[in-house]
Order: sequence, then C-alpha cells, then structure tokens
Amino acid sequence: MRTKKRLNDQQAFRFRRFVRKAYSAFNSMHKVVNIGVLTSSMLAFAHLSPVSAQQGAGAVTDKMPEEELDEVTVTAARIETPLAQSARLVTVITKAQIEQAPVQSLQELLVYAAHIDVIQRGGHGVQADISIRGGSADQTAILLNGINLTNPHTGHYNLDLPVNLSDIERIEIIHGPSALIYGSGAFSGGINIITKKEIDARVYANAEAGMHNLWRGDVRGAAEIGRTKNSLSAGYQSSDGYIPHSDYRMHNLLWQTRWNARESAYLDMQLGYNNKHYGANTFYSAKFPNQYERTSAYMATLKGSFGQTLRVIPILYWSRHYDQFDLIKDTPKGRNFHRGDTYGANLILQYTSRIGTTTLGGEVRREDIVSSKLGKLRARPEGDYTKYDDRTTSSVTLEHTYTTNRFSLSAGALVNYNTLTDAIRFYPSVSAAYRPAEGLKIATTWSQSTRMPTFTDLYYTQETHHANEQLKPERSESVDLGVTYDRPLVSAYVKGFLMWGRDMIDWVRTSGDAKWASWNLTEVDKQGVETGVTLRPGHQWPMLGHSELSISYARMNQTADSKGLESKYLLNYLRDKLIVQLRHPVCRNFSAAWHFRLQKRMGNYRRFEGGADAGLHPYPAFSVLDLKLNYTLRNVDLHVSMNNLYDTQYYDVGNVPQAGFWLMGGITYRLK
Repeated sequence: MRTKKRLNDQQAFRFRRFVRKAYSAFNSMHKVVNIGVLTSSMLAFAHLSPVSAQQGAGAVTDKMPEEELDEVTVTAARIETPLAQSARLVTVITKAQIEQAPVQSLQELLVYAAHIDVIQRGGHGVQADISIRGGSADQTAILLNGINLTNPHTGHYNLDLPVNLSDIERIEIIHGPSALIYGSGAFSGGINIITKKEIDARVYANAEAGMHNLWRGDVRGAAEIGRTKNSLSAGYQSSDGYIPHSDYRMHNLLWQTRWNARESAYLDMQLGYNNKHYGANTFYSAKFPNQYERTSAYMATLKGSFGQTLRVIPILYWSRHYDQFDLIKDTPKGRNFHRGDTYGANLILQYTSRIGTTTLGGEVRREDIVSSKLGKLRARPEGDYTKYDDRTTSSVTLEHTYTTNRFSLSAGALVNYNTLTDAIRFYPSVSAAYRPAEGLKIATTWSQSTRMPTFTDLYYTQETHHANEQLKPERSESVDLGVTYDRPLVSAYVKGFLMWGRDMIDWVRTSGDAKWASWNLTEVDKQGVETGVTLRPGHQWPMLGHSELSISYARMNQTADSKGLESKYLLNYLRDKLIVQLRHPVCRNFSAAWHFRLQKRMGNYRRFEGGADAGLHPYPAFSVLDLKLNYTLRNVDLHVSMNNLYDTQYYDVGNVPQAGFWLMGGITYRLK
C-alpha cells in the first residue's frame, strides 16, 4: 500500500478521509477484502509497502491518530491495479489474518475462502487439490510473486512450494477464468502468493508441538545490505499421523533478494527448495491403503521492473519437481518415478498515456517430463526414466484500459500456441466497472479460456488407471456480474456467474471394478453465486479493538453430459460452502480467532469396508470449528490452536478420512 507518510507498525489509526477512494482502509487494517481487478495482461509483482496495524487487543486506545491513505493496488494482473478501478472479484488474505489463523500450512489457510474447494488427502499441507468455482486442481493457476509455477505433471503437486507461512505477505485469489491475466492454465481462476520483501523483522523464529507427535519449526532472517534487501527462511514439520500410513516429514528453504537500482527500478531473485516424505493412505485408490510418496521441488526466478511512463518487466524462471510414488510402501509393485522441468521467459511492456494504459506481454514456456510411466519411450533410457515428453507454449497478450472517475473499461486478448495441438487459439476478454457512489461498485466480466491436459491426463496407465493420449484441450466461456460495497465499518459483496465448459477433462469409469480412464466430457455448465459481509465494530467503538466478524457463502449448481459414468474429480463438486470467522480481543494482549466451516459436496464415492466394495455413497454435509488463542508480550507470542473442536468425522475425497480433534501449541519470537 502507498501512503502519504509511513505509519509506525505499532500504532493503530483511524481514517479521516480517503484519497480518491475508500478501498485503502481494508488492506491497511489487514482484513480479507473481497475486491475486483481489471483483466490486465498476465502478472507483475508490485513494489508495495503495506501498512501494519497492531494486532494486540490491549494496544488499541480510545484516541487514535488520523491519517490519509492512497488507494491500495493489487498485483492480480501483469500490472499494478487500483482496487477502485477493478472489475474482477478478488479475495485478499493478508499477513495479519495468516498469523491469526489456526493453520499449519498454505493449503489449510485456503480452506477459509468460501469459493475455494480444498480437497485434502493428508494433514497440514501434505497434499491437497485446490480448485475454484467447481474446477479441478489442474484448472487453477498457482503463482509465486507473479510467476506461474503451476505443475504440468499434475495439479496434485501445485502447492509443493518452498514457502513457509511466515514468508507470506498476502495471497490474492482471482475468481473465475483468467487466461488474459494468468495465461492459458487459469481455466477456473488463479492464486498469487506474494512473499515479504520489506524487512518487518530481522529475526523470526517459531516452534510448535502437538498431538500425534507433531513438531514444527521455522526461522527467518532478513538484512539490508547496500541497495539490496535479503532474506533466508527454513522450515521443518513432522508427525506420526492421525491414522496408519499418514505420517510425514517436510522441509522448506527459501532465499530472496531485492536489488533496488533506483526509485522506479528493482530486480528480484528467488531460490527455493521443498522436500516431502509422507504416507499416502488410500490417496488414489482405496484398494491400496499403504501408499507412500516422496517429492522434492527446486525453483529459481528473476523478475525486474524498470521505468514509469514506459514500464518494462522481464521475467525468467525455472522449476523442477521430483516424485517417487509407491502403490505399496517400500516395494517395487506399482512404483513409478517422475521428474518434470518448467522453463519460462516473459516480457511485459506497459505504456501509460492520457487515453489510458496499454499493456503488451509475451511469454515462452517449455514443459518437459522424464518418467517411468509418463510420456513416450526414450531411445536411450536414463536409469528409471524410460519415457519422455515435452511441449512449448507461446503466447502474446494485448490489452487497453480506459479509466475515469466513475467508470473503467478494459478489453484485450490472449493469442496462444501450443506444440501439443499445433494450433493458434484466440481468447478475448472484456471487463467494465461503474462506481455510482463512494464505496459502491458494479462490475461485470466476459472472457474465454483454455487448458492443456497434464502429462498425467495423457499418459498415466497402471494397475488402476488408463490414460488417453488423444485428449483435447478444455475450453470455456464465462460471464459474471457483481456488486461490492466497501466502507471502514462494513463491507459486502454479491456476485453471480455463468460458465459454459466444453471438452472438460476428467477421470471416469463404468463400474467399481473398471479402471479409471481420462476422457473429454462433452460439456459441463455451471451457475453460481458468491456473497459475503464483514463487520469491523472497532472502527465505530475503539474499545473493541480489531474485532471483526466475517460471513461468506458460495453456492454452485453444475450440469454435465457424463454419459452415466462414475466421475473421480470434476462432477464431485462443492455445492455449498459457508464460512464464519470471528476475531476478537479477550483481554489485554490476549485474543481469540474462531473459524467455522459448513460444506456440502455433490457426487458420490465408492466406499470400501474391510477391503470390500460397499457401493456408491453420496458425500454428507459436515461442519468443522477451529480456534486459535494468542497472547502477545513484547516480541514474544504464545499461541494454542485447536482444530476440529467437536471431532467431526468427514471426508474431502472418498475413503480418505480427515483428522479429528488436534491440539497444538507454540511460541514465536520476533527481533525487529
């Protein structure tokens, strides 16, 4: 956030007036803000300096200093976009909310977004599928600081990222197809994880322990050297698991450097490593409960921003992912090995004039895989890697945005070529926003999008699955219309959407004895509504501190031509999801955060009892309540998390039970 002057991190504040628009209040108070963003070209990480409001309840006084704030800009586009000029609905999860949430991982944090479906197969970020508006995990683009690190092997590994929760500044989530913004992989939406660049603490250390022999620790150090700001973080987490074969060990390592050449120019570098070993009890087949998985991921990126009137944003990136999957732990039966590499280069040019902002972007992205299961036979095998495949995507985006005091209009297109189809495709997008009064906005978007099949979709054939090398890319068209109201005391939104999908990819079968087969469904159409309201009584009554009540709800209906086949992913969509979050002070320096979730999944799963097929069963509705208590004393935080307080038995995906009540506690130290 840009401010007229920098605020002291330990100082609460009241807004006297807002420069141009009022939206800046919400980010500065570190609340989830349901906002929109223009369908600008792909992504560029903004050079922002967020304002921190103190979180301890005891620090809020009746007399609060007044400040003037400029508009917030978000980076859910290739260029920075003021919220007041936005047309898309975006959810922003802030640093303060991350610290207050009773979670151990990014995957668990996303559970508290009403429009996101998080299908967890293990606890605390071991493995989870993330989807938006009823899409599959393969249809959601995952970005780190505006760089697309979506895994072409399979969406199951999209969040194998070298990032600890303490590294994250905020998360921006775009609702709906976003090809013009994130590229062709953003079929149902995208998630942009933005890490800390400013030095909010020179040293950060966190240690936790809990039930099921849980141990977790992470440390982070940051230093400013000359024109550079540098940070190094490391994390470790392990548990014996809450059921047999659900044990895990995970490591993260992330190095970041920002070199500030001058006021309007910087260069960012990231190097990261992620490693996981975990029991995969019934993850992909209930017939084989003793599955096991070992993964590791490497990442290196460079990203710059130079100029003002003409802004130049170059990006280079590489990521590598290893996976060893055992259908039966520590035996060669069903074992397979994979190594995937993704290389990319982007160049974005943004020119601002009196008639608006024009953005031209280009990207070349190469994806390849060597494997014992995926791809075509190699002429010269390399150890266990007997198969290989690759593909290259080239794309160009052009967009122009015109903005007045009350109206914004943006139109553009993505032109995409992929060697898999050897065809050039055109995907247009138009969005508009009208602001009739302060804090009130009406916005609409129409767009088209596509997604290439993953290497797993094309080639994964083994004891329980049979792939289809002739799969066609998915195609979609969508339109949405929404109204948002944003004021310091209350904010609210309601948005409806329609989506028409063609050639949608899913794994299907005719009966419980048959193999799963990848297949293009003829059509899948969706209709849905997303709504929410947030109350901040502390703005009116300062003695309540930073109390906040947030209620959000998403409902979706889906119709599909499935030919009567049993669906593994796409047709088991989340119909209803209600989220209620309450954060409030208990007494001086002591606060509580309650998170309630109620959801109902459509579709069926095949239940196995005693190893025998008990037939198809519908997913029942369920609710879960989580609580985090936090006590702050100077540079030290003491916290206790209680997940699944009333010990609900539930499934995100059939035959993979989720954890019951789980108690854990810890201590955090910050050296400013």
